[in-house]
Amino acid sequence: MAASKDPRPCSIADTLALVGEKYSLLVLREVYLGNGRFDQLVRNIGAPRDVLAARLKRLVDGGILTKRKYSERPQRFEYRATTAGLELETVLMTLMAWGDRHLRRDDDRPMVIEHICGHELLPLLTCSACGGEVRHEDLTAHPQAPGWTVSGPAAAQALT
Repeated sequence: MAASKDPRPCSIADTLALVGEKYSLLVLREVYLGNGRFDQLVRNIGAPRDVLAARLKRLVDGGILTKRKYSERPQRFEYRATTAGLELETVLMTLMAWGDRHLRRDDDRPMVIEHICGHELLPLLTCSACGGEVRHEDLTAHPQAPGWTVSGPAAAQALT
């Protein structure tokens, strides 16, 4: 089946267009850890300098990071998360927890994040209305984009 010229409208796709390029989430990881200077980012991520510069520009232009000059001579900048950028931190914590569970052994985890309560952070997604844990079997999708159903475009449904 050929790819659709008009894929499903999706906030996940929109977000990935901004932060889904290689190294972008690793830039955010480093910024969250307080390593927002270019040389720190190059060292800790391992990205080529030109690629890293492009990712930083995209994240700044997208409102995820801000760029602040910390040296005039030579001119140097550091990057910090905006409010929107900080909101992505929970996404990274959830990705890290998934990786720890499915890709590593307990004795092979490269980092542990501690919550202010003093315990290791184990992220859990909960419903803001009822406080219940979010589980796949409890979710129902309701497409809001005109002409779309859960299984695809409404026009395609008429053909099957």
